[in-house]
Amino acid sequence: MAKRRKLEAPSADDLNRYEEEFRSETAARAPTIAPIAQVAAEAASGYDPRPHEARAEAARDRADAERMRGAQSKGLVIAEIPLSEIDADALVRDRVALNPAEMEELQSSIAANGLRLPVEVFILRDHPKGYRYGLLSGYRRYRATQALNGQGDSSDKFNTIKALVREPAEMGGTFAAMVEENEIRAALSHFERGRIAVIASQQGAFATTEAAVNGLFPVASKAKRSKIRSFALIFEELGDMLTFPEQLKERDGLKLAAALREGNEAALRDALAQQTPETAEQEAQLIEAAIKALTPSVPAPSRGGRPKTPTGEGREVTLANGITAQTVKDAQGWSIRLKGSPVDADVAEQALLAIEALLGPAKEI
Repeated sequence: MAKRRKLEAPSADDLNRYEEEFRSETAARAPTIAPIAQVAAEAASGYDPRPHEARAEAARDRADAERMRGAQSKGLVIAEIPLSEIDADALVRDRVALNPAEMEELQSSIAANGLRLPVEVFILRDHPKGYRYGLLSGYRRYRATQALNGQGDSSDKFNTIKALVREPAEMGGTFAAMVEENEIRAALSHFERGRIAVIASQQGAFATTEAAVNGLFPVASKAKRSKIRSFALIFEELGDMLTFPEQLKERDGLKLAAALREGNEAALRDALAQQTPETAEQEAQLIEAAIKALTPSVPAPSRGGRPKTPTGEGREVTLANGITAQTVKDAQGWSIRLKGSPVDADVAEQALLAIEALLGPAKEI
C-alpha cells in the first residue's frame, strides 16, 4: 500500500511572497475608455468660447508682449528711471570738466522742452549704496536734470530721467561705449583721451594702456593713437601737477611727452611745483620754460632700430613698424629721410618735435 503524502499549509511569509510575485508579473489594466470619449475630451480642452474678434485681439497682445520683451532685452525701450537709482560716477568719466555756460544753456533747454535725447545706463549688481543703474552716457544731461530736480513747483517733473538700459558684455565695452558717445557728440581733448585710456587699463578693462588705446579708439589712425599714448604718459606722470590739462595744446603736449620719455619726470615735477598758474596760458608758459631748462640727453646708439652697414656718410635703419629712416649728407648739410607706408604728415610732425626736444626749441619768428 502506497504511503500518503502529508500536505502542509503555506506560512504567512510565503503568502506575502506569492502575492508580490503575482503583482510584479501582472500588468496594470488601463481604464476602459471609449475612443470617442477621448476625442471629445481633447476637443473640449482646445475649445475657446470667445468670439473670433476677442481671440484675434488676444493673439495680437501675445505677439506685442513678445516683441516688447525682445526690444527690452536689446536696450531699445526708453524707461523712466528715478535719478536716485542712478550712480552717475559708476564709471570714471572721460570728461575732465564741464563748461558752466554750456551747462546753464542745456539746463534751460531741458526746463523748457524736456529731455529730447535719453541717457544710457547699465545694470549694477550688489552696489554698496543700493544703486540699480550706472550712468554710461549722457553725463551732462543727467547733471542738468539733477540741477532742475527740486527747483520750484516742477520738482516732481525732474525726479526721473528718460534712459535706455544697456548691458555691455564686459567692462571694456562699457568704457568704449562712453568714449564713442562723446567722440560723436563733441570731440574729447587730447588729454581726456589719454586719461581715460590709462584709467580703463588701471580698472582692469584692458590689460595695458596700449590695449586700451587700441580698444577705445579703434578707427583712429596710427598717428592719432600715437598722440593719445603721448598724452596718456603725461596723465600718468604729471596728471596731478597740471591745473588745466584738458587745455594742453597738441604741440606742447608732444614736447612734454618727449621730455618725459627722456627721463625728465623729476625735473619737470620740480619746475611745475614752483608756481600754481591761474590760466591755461600761464601753465603753457610754465611748461615751455621747464622744457627749455632741461639738458638735452644724448640718445643711446641702440635706440631706433638695428643699424645697417653704413654706405658713405650716413646710415639707414628700419624700425619695427616698417618705417625706414635714412641720414644723408650733401652740400647743404645733413638731412633725415623717412620712408614707408606709416609715414604721413602727423608722423613727420612728431619726428620734428622730437628733434626740437633733442636739439633745442625752435627760434621765435
